[in-house]
Amino acid sequence: MKKTIRNIWLLNFSTFFFFLGISLTNPIVSPFAITLGANPFLVGLIAGVTSFLSLISKPIGGFIGDKGYRLELMMAGNVISLISGILYVVSAHISSISLFAFARALHGFSMGLFFPSSLSTAVDLAPVGRIGETLGWRGTMFSLGNIIGPALGGYLSDYLGFAGAFSFVSIFSTVGFLFVVPVWREVGRIRGEDGRSGEVHYRALLKASFVFTSLALLFFSASYSGVLTYLPALYKFLGLPQRVFGLYMMVVGATSFITRLVGGKTADRVGPVPVSSVGILVVIVGYTLLNFMIFPPDSYLSAIFIGAGFGLAVPAMQMMALAPLPGRIRAMGSSVYTMFFDLGMLGGQVTLGYVADVGGYKAVFPILPFLAGVALISVLVPKLKGEGSARAS
Repeated sequence: MKKTIRNIWLLNFSTFFFFLGISLTNPIVSPFAITLGANPFLVGLIAGVTSFLSLISKPIGGFIGDKGYRLELMMAGNVISLISGILYVVSAHISSISLFAFARALHGFSMGLFFPSSLSTAVDLAPVGRIGETLGWRGTMFSLGNIIGPALGGYLSDYLGFAGAFSFVSIFSTVGFLFVVPVWREVGRIRGEDGRSGEVHYRALLKASFVFTSLALLFFSASYSGVLTYLPALYKFLGLPQRVFGLYMMVVGATSFITRLVGGKTADRVGPVPVSSVGILVVIVGYTLLNFMIFPPDSYLSAIFIGAGFGLAVPAMQMMALAPLPGRIRAMGSSVYTMFFDLGMLGGQVTLGYVADVGGYKAVFPILPFLAGVALISVLVPKLKGEGSARAS
């Protein structure tokens, strides 16, 4: 048991540093693209290319992961992220928007390899009866990255320039790689809890709990893309420094960090559907507040609600979608599930980019509560069908 907990935490730290490198770029991607001459629609396309490549690479990652190479994929994701960081720096030095877009695409490819294996391995290694808790702890590391990363990215870009900030993507990816190595040496291949070979049946992915939770994630991430992409663009357009949005995301990450473990443990006890529903409702409150208080420091109140809601909803939704799946298809299940996150981010960034192009950046934010409302309806459907109440076993 001690070795299992040790390995879980080594992978949690790898997850922290991998997503620290990603979240570091969140407050500076849109402003950097604007400095290279991008219009609002092109800003959305450049932001969305990461999700598009992640979407493409996730089925590859899921298939390879179900062959037992989940830890290798986590290492590969960190290595490719490291290369992306180098290309970010080069694009900043030569002011190349095309190279920057390519680096964003490569970073998305790395996410498609890393994320599903990271998520499915957390479920695979979780002690009996503690799946929600384990996902909650993994989520806290993700949230901690979102606390530190955006604020760090904003301050680094203000004081070291864009190239200086982007260089830390490679540094953090290197550290993330090193945390996976000892687990890989000890555990080796991971096939899921049964460890058997033979035919893999992906029909289990058609369960209502999986399908409708995935749809909920699509609309949930589409709503979040509006904040992640167009709030920093609005602040840049108004002449505010990058650290303003970095602080906003730090508040989101901090409140999410506080509620992630609560969401996971509560989902273990009462089931994931009630926890997911409450979390999404809290996010809707946050989006509504943002429309009335869009400028700092008032806007930070909305960040509290958005972060707290995400912290409750995300581990519960992950548990609802993945825990009922057979272990031997969980990597592909994680891939397909997180593909809906990428579809939502991509669709949200591009569609809301068109809205911003026509009506200005402020026109994006009234749409966000309605997108999250569709997510709420979707997450309730499995409960109506008699599914979605599975607890950790």
